[in-house]
Amino acid sequence: MKTPRQANRRRQPMGNKLLGLLAWLIGLTFVFPVLWMVLTSFHKEADAATNPPSFFAPLSTEGYESFFSAGPLPPLINSATASIMSTIFVLLLAFPAAYALSIKPVRKWTDVLFFFLSTKFLPVVAGLLPIYLFAQQVGLLDNIWLLVLFYTVMNLPIAVWMLRSFLAEVPVEMLEAAQIDGAGLIMTLRKIVAPVVMPGIAAAALICFIFSWNELLFARVLTGTVAQTAPVFLTGFVTSQGLFLAKVCAASLIVSLPVLIAGFAAQDKLVQGLSMGAVR
Repeated sequence: MKTPRQANRRRQPMGNKLLGLLAWLIGLTFVFPVLWMVLTSFHKEADAATNPPSFFAPLSTEGYESFFSAGPLPPLINSATASIMSTIFVLLLAFPAAYALSIKPVRKWTDVLFFFLSTKFLPVVAGLLPIYLFAQQVGLLDNIWLLVLFYTVMNLPIAVWMLRSFLAEVPVEMLEAAQIDGAGLIMTLRKIVAPVVMPGIAAAALICFIFSWNELLFARVLTGTVAQTAPVFLTGFVTSQGLFLAKVCAASLIVSLPVLIAGFAAQDKLVQGLSMGAVR
């Protein structure tokens, strides 16, 4: 006769298999639209527009040829410039701010944190007109550095909140030992704190990069032809003649590649960083 403990041991593997199967189904549910976009990008427009969609339609590279013939390199360079530079500026500003709010807390540091958070309460569209008028007055319309400035401002509160949770995990004993050895603030941040919280820095940098790369509203209003970014360039495939589905899928896949590559490259750092700041 089986004991209750033996019965539980037999039930656990079956339960784990069911949970694993459920996880796979949920994962495929999220991945399927992306796979369908990839497949559609290799179809002709006539086959991509059929209803219901044709899974076994002949493959073609017309969508990619149309995308590259439209000159996507300047918008991609503009997006890379705005995203990378704003992410660098965010980290340079957020790292010492998070250090001051966690390891060396300033007075009323909770009020400071909530002030940072309150800047995200205002809907972006509510500040669009004043920002446009300001950019027009100072002559910065259609300038990529204006986007760098606003992307830095938009992502700074998120980075400060994230890095503060990571920096709170740094042992105080390490800082005290560095202080005894005569290390200054800059040396402590570079040699002691930064290596310990590098996964958190990578996670914050990746999220800021993704937010900057995907931003459309400011880029659509504040840029024209010179500083046009990749998301704005992508909207050009939706014309008055209709939606060219195969071209849009091909363009969307190419535009998404930098974010996907960055995500896969920093995958271990991202998971480690998010888990590092999740538990005190």
